[in-house]
Amino acid sequence: MGKVKISKKSTRIDMTAMCDVAFLLLSFFIMTATAKQPEAKPVDTPESTVIEKLPDEGVATITVGQKEVFFIMPKNIRRATLEQVASKYNVKLTEDEIKEFENLEGFGVNITQLRSLLQLSPADRVKEGVQKGIPYDTINKNANNQLFDWVKEARQAQRKIFSDKFDAGEINAEEFKVKGDLQIAIKGDAKEEYPTIKTVMDILQAQKKNKFFLVTGLRNEDF
Repeated sequence: MGKVKISKKSTRIDMTAMCDVAFLLLSFFIMTATAKQPEAKPVDTPESTVIEKLPDEGVATITVGQKEVFFIMPKNIRRATLEQVASKYNVKLTEDEIKEFENLEGFGVNITQLRSLLQLSPADRVKEGVQKGIPYDTINKNANNQLFDWVKEARQAQRKIFSDKFDAGEINAEEFKVKGDLQIAIKGDAKEEYPTIKTVMDILQAQKKNKFFLVTGLRNEDF
């Protein structure tokens, strides 16, 4: 009796549809991703074993390196903070300059030099020597302590936003208590001298801001 021949079917799988989906997903992620902005003052943070993340929102960061101080604040309070500080130091800014400042991730210049900074391209702003830090002298009488004013006005802007939300019934008293006060993080270089960090802490404590975060890197060898 002859053997029945079984027809062999092709095992080839058409991957065209899967490739199309993969490229569509890749294109979507590339187009929707936000590029990380270069820091005005990159620093190497000290190592720590503490694993506690900063809050996702409502945090301003003071970066300290080589005795220079830079300030980063949430976008929603940048305009109100800038307007108050500029008014105090009698610095006139155009609407375009204010909008440009709202997109500025961080800065470290004297308020009188801010207009010149905003006129530069993002790449030129982060070049070494362009930004020499925010004045923070607390020793001399009548010192030019602009860092104090930036922190103070940023905190007031944050409080104003959530005070309005509380009055409108959008948040309750507990939420206002937690979110109404701007959180502060100090990101100091591992090689920075202690007196500089201590001066920044003194500026915060002078505003009765006694609780703040210290940004560190994770010490992997301890785990």
